[in-house]
Amino acid sequence: MLSERRLQVLRAIVQDYVGTEEPVGSKALTERHSLGVSPATVRNDMAALEDEGYIAQPHTSAGRIPTDKGYRLFVDKLAGVKPMTGPERRAIQNFLDGAVDLDDVVARTVRLLAQLTRQVAVVQYPSLTRSTVRHVELLSLAPARLMLVLITDTGRVEQRMVDCPVPFGEASLADLRARLNSRVAGRRFADVPHLVEDLPDAFENEDRGTVTTVLSTLLETLVEENEERLMIGGTANLTRFGHDFPLTIRPVLEALEEQVVLLKLLGEAGDSGMTVRIGHENAYEGLNSTSVVSVGYGSGGEAVAKLGVVGPTRMDYPGTMGAVRAVARYVGQILAES
Repeated sequence: MLSERRLQVLRAIVQDYVGTEEPVGSKALTERHSLGVSPATVRNDMAALEDEGYIAQPHTSAGRIPTDKGYRLFVDKLAGVKPMTGPERRAIQNFLDGAVDLDDVVARTVRLLAQLTRQVAVVQYPSLTRSTVRHVELLSLAPARLMLVLITDTGRVEQRMVDCPVPFGEASLADLRARLNSRVAGRRFADVPHLVEDLPDAFENEDRGTVTTVLSTLLETLVEENEERLMIGGTANLTRFGHDFPLTIRPVLEALEEQVVLLKLLGEAGDSGMTVRIGHENAYEGLNSTSVVSVGYGSGGEAVAKLGVVGPTRMDYPGTMGAVRAVARYVGQILAES
């Protein structure tokens, strides 16, 4: 275990390196921070931190920089989450409150996160596997053609055309709409198949074919839309950190193009807690020079998806964690009120 003083020295090194982009020396530390000890003592503490792998000497310079292990300890023990100021919170709320639908919410969230953190922002769409049905609407377009509209509790709207085997009257359509919603409204998507499996039996023989076709379309929609979707923004921000990446940022950019990689980075949507993955903790090799800060968002206290940012390991962790958490909270409120 590190002594309290050495933890303070590590905190100071991380803060200075993140702020100045320059390796940190003992003289600069004693001048900038009230450590209460001499430069010689700080040098000894830095030597001990280097021996234990928390800091490293990048070149022949006298300064040191944090390692992945050092950032990990900083995040776990030394970094409080920086709260948003009142004006910042109001700006977040005003920006997100103008959203007109779920796509707009996600697009605005990506833009806002990228601007607040000056990193790459990634926002996962609410997962249908963790969503509930708000309403199923059935509209008659022609005697034998319907439109099925599926609306989720998170604001997702899915539309499908249904070609009926025979003409389907308005009275039968109203009956099906009412029976269908009485069974599935407010229920989890995963529960829908067994909730509607015997529904055709409630209709006359001549209507059962159409009811079965409508239910098949509904269930196909659930299967089709199970694939997770996400939106990414602010990739150009990485160009400001070119010297933070060994040789080139190309592997990072290539990794960011892989949706499967990004979904794994964000983690399981059901886990609503804050996650910080630093450097080599990211399984994808191309992202070993980055850190990922993510958190779940959702309505009713349950996470339905994740959002977060990707940036260099030399990151303002308290500020980034505070921004990600604040934005997630506001997005959850919007979903709850939608």
